[in-house]
Amino acid sequence: MNILFLGDVVGRSGRDAVVKYLPPLRKEWALDFVVVNGDNAAGGFGITGQICRDFFDAGADVITGGDHIWDQKDIVPYISQEKRLLRPANFPEKTPGNGHILVAKNGRKIFVLHLLGQVFHKEHADCPFSNADRLLEPVRLGVQVDAIIVDFHAEATSEKTAMGQYLDGRVSMVVGSHTHIPTADARVLKGGTAYQTDAGMCGDYDSVIGFEKTGPLEKFLSKIPKFGKLEPAAGAATLCGLLMETDEKTGLAKSCKPVQFPQALSG
Repeated sequence: MNILFLGDVVGRSGRDAVVKYLPPLRKEWALDFVVVNGDNAAGGFGITGQICRDFFDAGADVITGGDHIWDQKDIVPYISQEKRLLRPANFPEKTPGNGHILVAKNGRKIFVLHLLGQVFHKEHADCPFSNADRLLEPVRLGVQVDAIIVDFHAEATSEKTAMGQYLDGRVSMVVGSHTHIPTADARVLKGGTAYQTDAGMCGDYDSVIGFEKTGPLEKFLSKIPKFGKLEPAAGAATLCGLLMETDEKTGLAKSCKPVQFPQALSG
């Protein structure tokens, strides 16, 4: 299978790029499954039901969130009904929504698991490692399911790297989200799991992690914690993510490569 993960969508620029480019990319790259992280899609903070519908219409099969999943007021009733929008699985048991989903598509079964890191995050989240063990135990790769994708929304590169090594050989892909900068370590680990510490963002890179430069710069220069409102940058967006091909028998990764579309960031 050809599976694409797209990193954090930031603001209108990122949304427009996903809606514009994803439909033709599904055909050109013969994509079987697409996961989009939408944690910053609505003005840089969270996601709305309408944005989710736009992404699904464009070809997303599953949307993941992160630490900003609750920022938009309409998302609680929406996520309670829409199983394809995931919040982190290691939130408390009574939290609305789901942190994982099993999707049956074209005769294949794909399991998507969404986890939130604990290092540097203020939100109360249970241990992502023990939750991964618990939730993956009944869906063994190559037996019950054909592919397993893990979106680990975390701040610390060490925690993300540890998760990749911990799940190596048990899942098809472990990909990091949240920090908005694509890391240069996309590879297939020894056990056969595709890995990248952070997929990067889908947004305007002439910015500070997707936001118009003035606000963040003034905050750093003045040391005033809340210096004005952060606004997403509005320039042309680059889609960043991780593209993986799986082995049809084992479900492990045959290959993977970072995506920067329509232009490479180094160009």
